[in-house]
Amino acid sequence: MSKTIELAKHLEKLHINNMYKSDFYWTWDKTDEELEAIFTVADALRDLRERNKSTRIFDSGLGISIFRDNSTRTRFSFASACNLLGLTVQDLDEKKSQIAHGETVRETANMVSFMADVIGIRDDMFIGEGHKYQKTFMDAVKEGYRDGILEQQPTLVNLQCDVDHPTQCMADMLHIIHEFGGVENLKGKKIAMTWAYSPSYGKPLSVPQGVIGLMTRFGMDVVLAHPEGYDVMPEVEEIAKKNAAATGGSYKKVSTMEEAFDGADIVYPKSWAPFAAMEQRTKLYQAGDQAGIDALEKQLLAQNAQHKDWTCSEEMMKRTKNGKALYLHCLPADITGLSCPEGEVDNSVFDRYLVPLYKEASYKPYIIAAMILMSKVKDPVSALMALDQGSKRKLF
Repeated sequence: MSKTIELAKHLEKLHINNMYKSDFYWTWDKTDEELEAIFTVADALRDLRERNKSTRIFDSGLGISIFRDNSTRTRFSFASACNLLGLTVQDLDEKKSQIAHGETVRETANMVSFMADVIGIRDDMFIGEGHKYQKTFMDAVKEGYRDGILEQQPTLVNLQCDVDHPTQCMADMLHIIHEFGGVENLKGKKIAMTWAYSPSYGKPLSVPQGVIGLMTRFGMDVVLAHPEGYDVMPEVEEIAKKNAAATGGSYKKVSTMEEAFDGADIVYPKSWAPFAAMEQRTKLYQAGDQAGIDALEKQLLAQNAQHKDWTCSEEMMKRTKNGKALYLHCLPADITGLSCPEGEVDNSVFDRYLVPLYKEASYKPYIIAAMILMSKVKDPVSALMALDQGSKRKLF
């Protein structure tokens, strides 16, 4: 029996009927079994590809990608995922569209979706705006389907918003599951989600929020660490607390990187901007106040510079469990002595973890493909079994 068939049989035991034709906004919108289904299908798709099996569930169709912020890994992961399933990707470049001429979101959503099966959107720059844009876009698509404008209803994959980065955090989680030999081995493991110094400002909060919102669902001891003033959204912290209470794990916030790293099994040092400052920046952009934006940037860079000791150094890593914690990063990292004079992580630490870091990133295309498959295929168990018995990907 192949690994794919074993995974399909496991999938058959899960309660996942609500995933068909559903959007993927935030991980905390999904049940434990629905998240397990994503991990299961991602592993199955990877197994099929490694065995040279075709994974095309579409003969034609589009995956529309909308990146309102720059991206390397997520952009190519979405394109890879769509291609893996048989979809062609078309990127909506707002500068080349009629959006600049006043085209509404409702109109854009319908015009790009005539033959689209999935919409992937990244909109992470402005607090209070990213998720709202995704919801507005998808509400317009659903309305177009109901009105008979669209022949099919495309579904959403959130490729990062102002609140969550589900494809990244799910890829991180699948990497952790494999590194520790199974989800059953994660209870009681300590993961440190810590702020780290960066010579740039305005990095989104969605990664740390996504991590504490997801990792607390696995009985892990999740620690959030940041200097005073670098808070994340309070509502996401409440989700983390409730998750930890429900799974027998724990969630706490500390004020030093040292305390977070002490005895940690996993560390995730990553810079982000203060929640209050990101709210202020959104208001300044909405008001077109460039002078205010420039002043805020100068203020935040100076604030960051007060915390240069918040870095993942060799000494800091020695504080972790046996000095060998699993180091995670969503990439690109600000690497001291390589990409910047002082940054989030020492070059020697980053270099030592280079292979597992790249493996961590390699899960994202499969996570995205699994999200798409689960939303577009009514009977995913039969689909995986058919793919297992199907044709080769490379014919020669």
